[in-house]
Order: sequence, then structure tokens, then C-alpha cells
Amino acid sequence: MIKKNIYIKKQIDTVLDLAMSIALVIPVAIATGLIVAFFLWLLDLATEFRWNNNWLIYLLPLIGIIIALLYQLYGKGTEAGNNLIINEIHESTDNGVPLRMTPIIIFTTVFTHLFGGSAGREGTAVQIGGSIASYFSRIIKVSKTDNKVLMMAGIAAGFGAVFGTPIAGAIFALEVLSIGRMKYDALLPCLFASILADVVCTACGTTHTHYPIHYQENVSWLNVSLVGKVVLSSIAFGLAAMLFVKTSDSIKEMCTKFIKQKLLIPVVGGGLVLMISYLLGTSDYLGLGVKTQSGFGVSIVSAFNKDGVKALSWFWKLLLTSITLSMGFKGGEVTPLFFIGATLGNTLAVILGCPIDLLAGLGFIAVFAAATNTPLASTILGVELFGGENILYYAVSCIVAYYFSGNKGIYHAQRVEVSKSLKMGEKRNVEEDR
Repeated sequence: MIKKNIYIKKQIDTVLDLAMSIALVIPVAIATGLIVAFFLWLLDLATEFRWNNNWLIYLLPLIGIIIALLYQLYGKGTEAGNNLIINEIHESTDNGVPLRMTPIIIFTTVFTHLFGGSAGREGTAVQIGGSIASYFSRIIKVSKTDNKVLMMAGIAAGFGAVFGTPIAGAIFALEVLSIGRMKYDALLPCLFASILADVVCTACGTTHTHYPIHYQENVSWLNVSLVGKVVLSSIAFGLAAMLFVKTSDSIKEMCTKFIKQKLLIPVVGGGLVLMISYLLGTSDYLGLGVKTQSGFGVSIVSAFNKDGVKALSWFWKLLLTSITLSMGFKGGEVTPLFFIGATLGNTLAVILGCPIDLLAGLGFIAVFAAATNTPLASTILGVELFGGENILYYAVSCIVAYYFSGNKGIYHAQRVEVSKSLKMGEKRNVEEDR
């Protein structure tokens, strides 16, 4: 009888703890969903306006100076972006993440896209969710443990709302903090926050692009030949992610070494983006790259079609995004990573004789998995975006790419809890890898 009473008490305590966690994330999720919807609306307006006024791209170097000045005047303490959010979850400092991170990252990201910078939107959404969660934590004065859970829920809410992928958003928030280890104590709050933020964002009229994969197995057994080609392609996806990270880091180091005046860094960066785009004879690699104004040319959508891209489309997007984000402009890396992966997948599909839509989709999620060290979230992302029929290939591609991308990703604040290079049965303290 005593044991039964103890069991019942534990279950009641669990229900109360979960109810409290959900109650705490509700305002964070609603606020994040509303602000992300506003941000995506602004981003669509900026993209349409740039398409209709292409001369705006020539002002990109000047806008770089304005963005740099905005951060010097109003954005001090927020420059680290997503890394600041991740560090705050790990360390949980008294200062927290400044609320001013939200307005400044929204408008500097919109400026970047309006004038042709090659950037994404995930970083902005994650910073919106993280800064709102941190502000709410300070208002209600929660414990450090609850603060961490709230901020993880903020990440989940931002990611789930911006892409319309709530389950992937929840897993991403758990997986992105550390390589090789996940914090399941925040699983339900993150899932609830991601779903609620996505519902709120969608209720505001936000729509998301669909990327159909029509390929389905026509045989009742495993297609060993296709699996082998997927593995080879996934190694390339992992190496492409590594190249993106190393290129971005190298550009930052060179800027620090050779350009002493910080305000000149975005001027040079904007000039390089314009020069490369001019030499390529196209503006397809500017902005998000989800689609083009005319419907023709190189984009994520076109990568799912046979003649949608050129052989080096993935490289040019990689280079222009690295320059844009490493030289002072703002936005996320994830949508450009989708572009890089989808176009590389298209190219490899032609070479290897694979279904183009399948390999474009695998590249889409696998390069993201490798660059962010989040293979599980990326596999779920594939299911939410493309459907679950090819989940075996999603998992194989994301996991293989993850292992071939090295221990360093786009988020330098990630901690290496379990090194990818550990051999079977080998025990090692990974503090040296951090």
C-alpha cells in the first residue's frame, strides 16, 4: 500500500511539473509565433521589392556600413547571435540575452535581403525565440534550470515557426546544444512550444514552400545500388558542410588580419558579392534562394527538377553566403545550406544516375545536418517537408554526412560531448576536443 501511494505521488508530481513547464512556455511560444510571422511577412515584402527594383543591390556595401553602425550603437552584447543563445543555455548568466536582440536582428536581416545579401532566416527566428524566452525568464525570476528549459523552448518555437516543421524544431532545440548528447528533460516543453508557435504563425497567414519528392521504391526489397549511391553522395554532403564552415571561418580570420577598420569589412564584403554576381551574370545566388522571380534560373525549388541547376551552383551559393555572413551582414545559414545541399544533390544525381528529386531532397537535409551537427532533427525535417516514404534514405544520408563533417559546425558554442572519431569500445575524455 505504501509503495502504491509513493508511485501515485510520483505520477502526480510528474503531471504537475509538466503542467508548470507547459504553462511557462505558452507566452514565449505565442510571442515568438507572432513575431516570426511578422518577420517572414517583412522578408517577403523585401524580396518582392528587390526583385522589382534590382538596382537596390548596388547599395549593398552602403547598407553594410549601416548594419555595422546599428550594432555598434544599439546591438552591443548581441553580436554573437545564435552562439550567444547557446552559450546562455550552457552557462545561464545573470544578464541573460538582451531583448533588444529581437528588433535589431529582424531589421538588419531584412536590410540584408532587401539589398541582395546571400543569407537565410533561421538564425533570426532562433534569436527571436531565445531573446524573448530570456526576457520572460528575468521577468518572472525562474530558476537557472527553468531558464535553460525556457530558452530551449524559445529555440524550438523559432525554428518550428519559421520553417513550419514543429517536430524537427523541438528535436533541433535538444540536439543543437551539444554534439553527441541531448537533454530530454526539456522534450515536452520544446515540443509544445514549437507546435504552438507554428500554429500561431500559420494562423497569421504565413505559408511555407513545399518541396515534393515523387520518387518511391518500386521493389519490395532494399535497393542496394541506390543505398550505395546515397552513401557516396552523403559523404560529399558532409564535406560540403565542412567546406562551408571552414570558408566562413577563414574569411572572418582574413578580415580581422587585413582590414583594421571594422566599418570597411561589410563594404568590402558587399563589393565582393556584387562583383561575383556580376561575373556570374546572374542574381540567382542573392537573397534566400528559395525561388526566383521568373520561376526560371537556379533556386531550391528548381533543384528538384532535371535541368534546374548548373554543376557549380552549390559552390557559388556557398561562397556568396560565406562572404555575406562572415563580413558583417545578418541572417541565418540554414536556408543557404538547403540551397547548397539541394543543388549539389541535383548535380550528383545526374552524375550517379539517381532520381533527381530524391537526391536533391537528401542534400537539402544532409548538408544542414552536417553543418549543424543535428542528424536526428534533420531526418525528422525531411519527413515533415517531403513525406515519410523515403525515411530510410533520409536517415542514412543525414547520419553519414554528419560523420564526415568534422566536430566543428556553424555554431561554435556547441559543446563536444561525444567525439565523432571515437572508436568502438574506446573511452576518452572529450574535454580536449572542446
